[in-house]
Amino acid sequence: MRRRMMKSKIHRATVTDANLHYVGSITIDTELLERSDIREWEQVTVVDIDNGARFETYAIPGGPGDICMNGAAARLVQPGDRIIIITYADYEDAELEAYEPTVVHVDTANRPVDAETASLLAQATPGPVRYVEIEAQVGREMANLDAELDGLN
Repeated sequence: MRRRMMKSKIHRATVTDANLHYVGSITIDTELLERSDIREWEQVTVVDIDNGARFETYAIPGGPGDICMNGAAARLVQPGDRIIIITYADYEDAELEAYEPTVVHVDTANRPVDAETASLLAQATPGPVRYVEIEAQVGREMANLDAELDGLN
């Protein structure tokens, strides 16, 4: 049986540019491509940590620190967003005994760092605020109001 597994990823890269009028793709620092075993023209999945967008495109090489969204994807991801770039491959069950995906962690300038440093950077970087928390007091007040209304009926 063959299984599709994550082959490699570049974790928490920072988008440096977005070029709407280029003909598609994501431009990735050549060193990051090599370290993550992502080849030019290879299909990649891009996940935007900041806005939740998820889409597929293909990789092309770029200069040091480059992470540039090109073409229509430039509307989904903005410069400054943090993203995860993932590739997948199919493996036979027998291959999975020695299976280990390649994970490349980067700092905010898209330079490779070790996993421990990446964890510290993630903790120090504030995430986006997307949801408004409802305080417990508001919930209690609503419950009391419901009880009062039930008593009137």
